[in-house]
Amino acid sequence: MKRSVRLLLLSDQVHPHVHSPRFPENLPPFDLVLAAGDLPGTYLEYVATKVRVPVLYVPGNHGEEWVLEEGRRKRPGGVVNLHGRLFRHQGLLFYGIGGVPRYREGEGQLSEGELLRLALKPFPLAFPRRLLLGHGVDVLLTHAPPPGPSAGEDFAHRGAGAFLLLHRLYRPRLHVHGHTPLLGANPKRRHRTPLGVEVVHAQGYALIAL
Repeated sequence: MKRSVRLLLLSDQVHPHVHSPRFPENLPPFDLVLAAGDLPGTYLEYVATKVRVPVLYVPGNHGEEWVLEEGRRKRPGGVVNLHGRLFRHQGLLFYGIGGVPRYREGEGQLSEGELLRLALKPFPLAFPRRLLLGHGVDVLLTHAPPPGPSAGEDFAHRGAGAFLLLHRLYRPRLHVHGHTPLLGANPKRRHRTPLGVEVVHAQGYALIAL
């Protein structure tokens, strides 16, 4: 029997359980790290130096996923920027889209056309895989949420409509995102869409088996 793949999810918040000298021994074992944006590049590099599994991330919209080297910004080392690319691991196919639907000028702001092009980019590989296996991609990693219960009520935190097209075309098993505030006594951290896609908000950290 094939065992589950265990994922450590991160986004939007440097969590003391992760940014800790005891990490990763203070958490249950995991096979992969997925970071859904708005995390400092130094934090991503710290995680990468502490684990022996791949660390995949997408950039957020606050321009944090950089490190300074000799006065110049560069992307963090030891991690995989999944924005607009596919990644295979333990038989699963991952795809990522960073940034958010445009709400003002600035880094990490994408037009509807740009989001649509990114949603269609994996089509030549992912759609035939969907027909054969049922899932064109297994895990979708984004910063923005899809429309639905985990989207924000304000314009800046709205869901990206292009992600619903991606759900219809590729039927991911899991959609991991960040960006929206998790406030209130019972925030909506996890839900399943009518198409059967499990959506998980990764703020802080979460552990999930797939």
